[in-house]
Amino acid sequence: MHSATISCETIRRRAREGKASLIKYVTELCRRIAEKESIIQALLPETERENRLIGDIDVLYDRYPSPDNRPPFFGIPVAVKDIYRVDGFPTGCGSDLPDQLFQGPEAHAVRLLREAGALIIGKTVTTEFAFYEPGPTRNPRNPEHTPGGSSSGSAAAVAAGYCPLALGTQTIGSIIRPAAYCGIIGFKPTYGRISLEGVIPFSRSADHGGFFAQDVDDIASAAALLFNNWKDSDASVTGKPVIGIPEGPYLNAASREARNSFELSLEKIRQAGYLIRRRSLLEDIDDIALLHRSMIAAEFAEVHRTWRRLYGPLYRTRTAALIEEGMKVSPARADEGRKNREILRRRIESVMGANSIDLWASPAATGPAPAGIGSTGDPAMNLPWTHAGLPTVTIPSDIDSAGLPYGLQITGAWGADEKMLRSLAGITVSLARR
Repeated sequence: MHSATISCETIRRRAREGKASLIKYVTELCRRIAEKESIIQALLPETERENRLIGDIDVLYDRYPSPDNRPPFFGIPVAVKDIYRVDGFPTGCGSDLPDQLFQGPEAHAVRLLREAGALIIGKTVTTEFAFYEPGPTRNPRNPEHTPGGSSSGSAAAVAAGYCPLALGTQTIGSIIRPAAYCGIIGFKPTYGRISLEGVIPFSRSADHGGFFAQDVDDIASAAALLFNNWKDSDASVTGKPVIGIPEGPYLNAASREARNSFELSLEKIRQAGYLIRRRSLLEDIDDIALLHRSMIAAEFAEVHRTWRRLYGPLYRTRTAALIEEGMKVSPARADEGRKNREILRRRIESVMGANSIDLWASPAATGPAPAGIGSTGDPAMNLPWTHAGLPTVTIPSDIDSAGLPYGLQITGAWGADEKMLRSLAGITVSLARR
């Protein structure tokens, strides 16, 4: 079911050839969706998708007749996780609650993409309110396995070749893990660098906007558009970054197979000339995970307090349980979790500074995508970096004996997203070596 690489540059080239060429390409994408969607189920159903997109293309060419004046994402199809508000589409959050509850102005990130010429190919399936209750989406690499969550449909849409870019969110591991499971690139920036205005919240202290792509250059160009303070000057990289390995109980949470694959990736990177330093880190990962869980549960319960009272029976089991759990978390405990974010960040960056480490490398998931779609997998490998708010990206690194992908998770320093993304190309080339 997996498709060939799809990149923004391929579509830009079609757009430069003229409107007929772009329409033909988008029609081909819609045909691909029609062929695969009955199995993959990455997108929310839409009966007139192709006609709508052709109309949107007509509007774009009328607005920007001169190729010299076209914005950077002119004609690029983008999919959007169904917790972002998008004008012209209902927002359901993967739930059975009335979608009128979630109406409001279009999400800031979506507005930026539209202003840059992007086409909205559709809304993508999310787990219920971006927690653990899965939707129907299946992994394009193997439909008998989960695509991960909560940004299930966004990861699957990119992996299936429906679009070169899709928006997601991460509160624990909802971008990095599905990207790894589906064999694509996922990027979660430094906390707050992408606006979540117009996105239905899970936990305001842990929610991160982010996105998926198949091409490293597309990640960087989307970040440059969506960040409110992208710094080109910070994207320069001199020499190869020093890569740290967080030894200890955190790393040991990955399966033996995942750790073996991780070590093979590290050896490829080392052979390419990267310096690797192994240091103890996250020894108290269990305490960090409990604090993070208490914090997000309390904030989730606050978001859903009124809706739960009015529409309680419509919530699914695990979502309802998280609300109940969150209502029992004391304000002091939730505040302890919020304060711990900065404490953890400073600890991590102290180790980086003392050892001249530029980036951390770790497995992107505890193993390949689990069989079945009743669970979205374990986010343990993503949690500490999300809690600390540090920028994180996963790139495909390996394939297991069953053909399921592994991802390598790279984490940078607070606010150093530009430098981290600039380093990706070299690391990606290293991993591709036999």
